[in-house]
Amino acid sequence: MAGQADVSPEAARRAEAAADEAEAKLDEAACPPIDFNTFVLSLSTSAIVHLGAAPKELFDGQEPPPKNLPMAKQTIDCIAMLEDKTQGNLSGEEERLLSQILYDLRMRYVRATKDA
Repeated sequence: MAGQADVSPEAARRAEAAADEAEAKLDEAACPPIDFNTFVLSLSTSAIVHLGAAPKELFDGQEPPPKNLPMAKQTIDCIAMLEDKTQGNLSGEEERLLSQILYDLRMRYVRATKDA
C-alpha cells in the first residue's frame, strides 16, 4: 500500500484484534437512544458544567473545568430557542421538563453572575 509503513502480518493481526476488542467495549457501553428529553438533559448538563455547578464526581477525580459564564448563557439560550421553536409540538412531559430546566438554569445563572 502506497504511503503506509510496512507492517508485519503479526502486527496487523494484533492491531485488528485490539480494534475488535475496543469496538466490543464500545458496544457494551452504548449510550441510550436519544429522544427529546435526553437531548435537553444533555444540554442542561453542559450548562451546569459551564456554570461551575456540576458535582465533582462527574469528573472522575480530575479537576473540573473553570466557570465559563458566556458559554453557560449560550447553552441556556439554545435551550430557550428549542422551547420557542418546538412550542405546540411537545408532549406535556417534554414541555414540563423544558420549562423546569430553563427555570433552574436561569436561576443558577443569576446566582453565578452575582458571585462572579
